[in-house]
Amino acid sequence: MASPGKDPRALFSLDSYYVSEDIGFILPDPLEDLPSYYQPWMDIALRIPKLVHSHELRSCVNKMPLLSTNFLQKHRELRLAHLALSMMTMGYVWQEGENNTVEKLPSNLAVPFWEVSQRLGLPPILIHADAVLANWKKKDPEGPFDMENLELLVSLPGGESVRGFFLVTLLVELAAVPAIRSIPIVINGVRCGDTDGVVRALEDISQSIQDMNDALKLMQVYVEPSVFYGIMRIYLSGWKDNPCMPKGLVYEGVHSEPMEFSGGSAAQSCLLHCFDELLGVKHEEKSRSFLTRMRDYMPPAHRQLIQDISLQPSLRSFVQQQANDHLNQAYEFCVSKLLALRNYHINVVSRFITVPAARARQLRDRSQESEEEKLITAPTALEERGTGGSSIMTFLKTVRDKTKDALLPETSKKIKNHS
Repeated sequence: MASPGKDPRALFSLDSYYVSEDIGFILPDPLEDLPSYYQPWMDIALRIPKLVHSHELRSCVNKMPLLSTNFLQKHRELRLAHLALSMMTMGYVWQEGENNTVEKLPSNLAVPFWEVSQRLGLPPILIHADAVLANWKKKDPEGPFDMENLELLVSLPGGESVRGFFLVTLLVELAAVPAIRSIPIVINGVRCGDTDGVVRALEDISQSIQDMNDALKLMQVYVEPSVFYGIMRIYLSGWKDNPCMPKGLVYEGVHSEPMEFSGGSAAQSCLLHCFDELLGVKHEEKSRSFLTRMRDYMPPAHRQLIQDISLQPSLRSFVQQQANDHLNQAYEFCVSKLLALRNYHINVVSRFITVPAARARQLRDRSQESEEEKLITAPTALEERGTGGSSIMTFLKTVRDKTKDALLPETSKKIKNHS
């Protein structure tokens, strides 16, 4: 099946989804500045860590003029505005930590943020597409796309660990580009029965997922677990399923009733959604509903790509019908690499959330109050949750286990016998 309005006989391609052949879902060459009219926003956005640290961010935002969004014309201007306003919003809400949150976002921030969000088809909160995909620049424009040559446009409290967290995630997105480029080759190969083409494309996808896993390993080099857990995580948290803000947040001048939005989450990256739809990974109901909701936090064209991949003829059925050893192996290897990536992600979350949370509980039990321990013991309400609001370990393990189920029956039996 093709998506509405598309010729089902046409070759599947990435052309209409704003996906780059070179950098995938990453926004190409993000702007570093907005038109001068918007300088009041940028003046605050570029100083968020400092202003939060000195407890001045809220008062600076309260004094900010209410600016019209009419002078934002181009897509990249809107994306930078969304990034700046979303970072300001997170700093404003969480400036005093989990115990002194606000009930409303002032209209001079809420109204333009809402308008920019509506124009982009995005929610008015910090999302993966802001903090990672549109938040980078090269120090040397001609230099490589690597940690040494990259920096953030806008940051949050947490120093070098914030830079590390967002830029390593960006490199994971970059490592996935050959896989994303290969998806149309798989789909078109299945449609026309080109087994050899599908095998080669699946081999490229497997290698690309392995490269994603290798890039993710840089987290332990560039991000300090105690800083992520004790400082950064709260600024990535939303106001849905969050005990600190049970009623949500009023966007003053937009709606009189509070609204709820989930915080940043790896589930807002399109990558694994695309792989799951392509490989036929079927998640159980609770996980699926969370993952589907996270698609509302993606740029609309990227969300549409995931949907359109899901409507294509089944790769898994094609593999089973062909009964071709090379094809079977290529498909199985691909699912195995995805399984390994999900296993490693569980390992990362354990290092950055579960272990620091256990340590925080021990410290509270012993009622110790050194400066380091004050840092580590916050925030209590989020101990067992991801910033997107999910019960993190249960969710990740369930998603990992359902990935195993995509393996072909013979392979699945072998893996179960070994685990």
